[in-house]
Amino acid sequence: MVDHVGEKKVNQVVESGKGVPDPPGFELPLLLFGAFRTLIDRLHARLAEEGYADLRPAHGFALQAIGPDGSTASDIGRRLGVSKQAAGKTVDRLTALGYAERTDDAQDARRKLVRLTGRGRGALIRSAAVFGELRAEWVAALGAQRVRDIEGDLRGIVPADTAFRLDATSWLGGI
Repeated sequence: MVDHVGEKKVNQVVESGKGVPDPPGFELPLLLFGAFRTLIDRLHARLAEEGYADLRPAHGFALQAIGPDGSTASDIGRRLGVSKQAAGKTVDRLTALGYAERTDDAQDARRKLVRLTGRGRGALIRSAAVFGELRAEWVAALGAQRVRDIEGDLRGIVPADTAFRLDATSWLGGI
């Protein structure tokens, strides 16, 4: 026999948020990672449609590590949290794909700089635009204030020195 009165009380408790147990703690990082992964996967699907099918998520971190003024392999490795050798292999791949190039450092003839090519800069520009479009989809689904609140809340709990770190792929075991 179903107790409809009891069901109604349970539904009211659930709807009010009172008496509902919190989900297990492991769900939070998985949901955050799932959101991150969804954004990155959608970004790369769009980039592939626009002629950047050979670009991988780890490459995006490396392109950011190279930066607008170029960097040495040692600096890239430090920013990515990998060895100079691992950074060199990534740079080799980006060079082979046409996203980066090695040039002489005008200020130190002993050093080589890695610089973004036009294709590399184009990939970063398109990535930024697509991320803006993906954020706009979140705004359409959740509302502008809710998205701003999520971003603000995350800024409030993520230490400022780790908010925009580029070493995620090495931390996860990539590059």
